[in-house]
Amino acid sequence: MSLEMAKKIAAYKAVDDHITDNLVVGIGSGSTIVYGVQRLAERVISENLNLICIPTSFQAKQLILDNGLILGELDRNPTIDVAIDGADECDVELNCIKGGGGCLLQEKIVASCAKTLIIVADHTKNSEYLTEKYKKIPIEVTPIAYIPIKNRIESLFGGDLKLRMGGSAKAGPIVTDNGNFILDWFFDGSPTTDFDGINREIMMIPGVVDTGLFIGMAKKAYFGMPDGSVIEKEI
Repeated sequence: MSLEMAKKIAAYKAVDDHITDNLVVGIGSGSTIVYGVQRLAERVISENLNLICIPTSFQAKQLILDNGLILGELDRNPTIDVAIDGADECDVELNCIKGGGGCLLQEKIVASCAKTLIIVADHTKNSEYLTEKYKKIPIEVTPIAYIPIKNRIESLFGGDLKLRMGGSAKAGPIVTDNGNFILDWFFDGSPTTDFDGINREIMMIPGVVDTGLFIGMAKKAYFGMPDGSVIEKEI
């Protein structure tokens, strides 16, 4: 089974297990969530479900609208029943690294408002510990402070922080939906086993908006496997 099919079966099962009528649903960002929104749209039509969908990014907003779902906002729906999102890596305790797509701030805000955060991914994102496979941690920062933040984190923890650039499609750095920059923190091995502590320390640096470390937020994860099965992990 391809990775795309693995993403699809994980997303479909999560939607089928956790979505019922009259819910406010957080819609994550990334390639796996495309399949989750497709399944939501199918069920809204076939079961006449009444759902309000809260986006985590411009991409998520467009997915909601393109699939004919009801678009909500946090100021009107500050409490979310369930949020479904992807991850770049998820460990045995369901701690995650997110932000590979640059939407980590809004993803974390929506996740923090949700009663239940569900992670959906293919099997390559399933790890024993954070940074086992995904060797960088994204950090969203205010543009004016990216050099001091880079120097501070490298001094405290080592590694190498690089400003995420737009590549051939865009001159200059990537700018998030919130007008910020992304620093990707690369390192050999793991900088620490205490990711909760490292997250708190980085968040205290002036100019850091948020990190891609989602610690203690997810309640369940679904991983699509090569054989067509879905592994479920739950806290």
